[in-house]
Amino acid sequence: MIELIGENVFHLHNDKISYVITVMANRQLGHLYYGKALGYLTADEVAYLRTQESKSAGTVKYSPESGNFNLADRAQEYPVYGSSDFRRGALDVSCDNDPWYLDFSYQSYTITDTKPRSLARPATYAVGSQEAQQLAITLIDEAHQLKLVEHYTIFKSHGVIARSSTLTNLGDKPVMIQNMMSGVLELPDDDFEMVNLGGAWLKERHVKFHNLEQGTVSVESLKGASGHQHNPFVALMRSHSLTDGDVYASNLIYSGNFLSQVEVNEWHKTRLMTGISPAYFGWQLTPEESFSTPEALLYYSASGVNGLMAETQAVAQQQIADRQWQKRPRPIVFNNWEATYFNFDETTLLTLAQRAKQLGMECFVVDDGWFGHRDNDRTSLGDWRVDRRKFPNGIGHFAQQIHELGLQMGLWFEPEMVSPDTPLYHDHPEWVVRHPYPRTSIGRGQYVLDFANPAVVDAIYAQIKPVIEAAKLDFIKWDMNRNITEAYSPYLAENGRPQTEFFHRYMLGVYDLYQRILTDFPDLLIEGCAGGGGRFDLGILFYSPQMWPSDDSDAVERLSILSGSALAYPLSAFSNHVSAVPNDQVGRVTPLAMRQNVCDFGPLGYELDITALPADEMAAIKANIAFYRQHRELLVNGEFRQLRSIDPMANTVAWSVANPAKTELFVGFYRKLATPNSAVLNHIKLPTVAADQNYQIDDGPVVSGRLLQQFGLREPYQFNGANADTAELRGDFQSHVYHLVAVN
Repeated sequence: MIELIGENVFHLHNDKISYVITVMANRQLGHLYYGKALGYLTADEVAYLRTQESKSAGTVKYSPESGNFNLADRAQEYPVYGSSDFRRGALDVSCDNDPWYLDFSYQSYTITDTKPRSLARPATYAVGSQEAQQLAITLIDEAHQLKLVEHYTIFKSHGVIARSSTLTNLGDKPVMIQNMMSGVLELPDDDFEMVNLGGAWLKERHVKFHNLEQGTVSVESLKGASGHQHNPFVALMRSHSLTDGDVYASNLIYSGNFLSQVEVNEWHKTRLMTGISPAYFGWQLTPEESFSTPEALLYYSASGVNGLMAETQAVAQQQIADRQWQKRPRPIVFNNWEATYFNFDETTLLTLAQRAKQLGMECFVVDDGWFGHRDNDRTSLGDWRVDRRKFPNGIGHFAQQIHELGLQMGLWFEPEMVSPDTPLYHDHPEWVVRHPYPRTSIGRGQYVLDFANPAVVDAIYAQIKPVIEAAKLDFIKWDMNRNITEAYSPYLAENGRPQTEFFHRYMLGVYDLYQRILTDFPDLLIEGCAGGGGRFDLGILFYSPQMWPSDDSDAVERLSILSGSALAYPLSAFSNHVSAVPNDQVGRVTPLAMRQNVCDFGPLGYELDITALPADEMAAIKANIAFYRQHRELLVNGEFRQLRSIDPMANTVAWSVANPAKTELFVGFYRKLATPNSAVLNHIKLPTVAADQNYQIDDGPVVSGRLLQQFGLREPYQFNGANADTAELRGDFQSHVYHLVAVN
């Protein structure tokens, strides 16, 4: 998969992609090609790829001896600013406040066949020696005594290149890294539309489109988390086609401040970069010290939107998330939050748990309010002791009763936060993130703990671990409801480290706590949450195989959130809860059938007062859970594809999940608003079926896969004012889930 051609060309390739790197005339790394697989390249073909015409870049030459060689018109693997290239660079370093103009020269390379999974930091991994190869290219800047190692991973079966960089100070003076990107991709034209996932709390990861022009378009977070407003994922699409056209994309295996940007120069060349945001970032690199970036993923597909989704979802499931969760069934969760909020005791919860068990649910999760004296969201964070008013016999006794019902037991934690009324805050006010000036911000009545300080992580885990053990927990919901303001760490100040290291060190502390929990409790399912979808990223997915996508559980809104999220993240990551109506977030009333039909795609849960529902709704829930349990493997881990436009404003949504053999599929169809005098008959084309198979649809007709591909699946008849005798769906918020099974 990694081929050395001559002395200075590297060809990373599999059956889907080729990625070609060259050593340029100045000994820096150049980029020659990324796209469809080229097979094995000859020396003449490499020379043809190398042929480049100078775009009259003015009189600025790389050096007096370099002839017409100029970096401004060269595609580079890891560009730096200031030496005839005036675009944003991937690396900026200074010493004693003097900027350095870096010049890294190729030295050597290594190729390895293994990439084990390590909980120390999130990254891609491979099992055994056949799944992936790694290429490490070492470059040296002799004048500045810096060593740069560029890391590349190519996988046997995926259209993706994983990239990261390591910088080592070989000199005798400290230097300051002011910017260090994780991944760079240079493309030969700008005939793309940029797609990103934006929004806000309660409407996260909606699809956004931007036309590319000369200049820079970027998405960024400075909240100390990847954030509700933006996501590290960006894509460059030739068209909106679901099945055709080149698509490039990047994502970052990281959960903190990030920058993803696309720059187009005067010759319509495109540079995509992603990594830690350089704003409020700086890392002091002392002699012999190294700094490594988070890993970036650079995807390619020639098959449009669904081709991209096939790559992003497979990589996330197989090379990032812990694979044990592909084999273990995700439990059907009952979460008490919208059923009780803070107003509960042991008796109330046991009544809910008994009803949940009767309906077929499998895991009972006690959400916020079980600890300290937490009767509202302004108290007790950081005091992870059970509230004896609510659990007079302790959390272990309550959990035992849950387990005796045959249910798994889960608890909510917000480990990164502290309330001012807790012993932790009174004993260690220096453990709070805030600057040393009189005014400081507070959000939701809570402060952020300084996870850049290892002693803080120690103290929090010392509280959490006994609770996990006492309750024999199967499930944790890890929440984070307040973003970082006035970022300042007394710990860093005391240890002589610059405050610009804080945001990254904070994230390393979060990952350290994850590592401790999962090292001691490797079978524990942790669901990531951050005020909803405020940290829905590949860094969290590495530890948490499923994540809470949004605090908005409204079925209509979830259609847009899932459609956007599925461009970058697998269906198995998307935790869904059927909640009550009117919906608590938007006040919308949707049928129970639609709420369940949306939530059945992905890990399923319920979050409403199941002791107060009418008998017909109880029966419908029980029937849906029985259906879901029968088909859970496909609905969670199946190949998920979009069947309609990914525009969040579209009135109809359709998607499918299929098994690898394409012998069984579910197709979800959703219409948000009824349309008067609508077309009598519409169809959903199914490119995901096998043309040579015949499929039975919902225990009804048998039709060929070829017909379903070309003609399509008939939409349910909508009531249009004159067809009351044949209409299958009526009113707003319509839905239907089709079941297709291949038959002889």
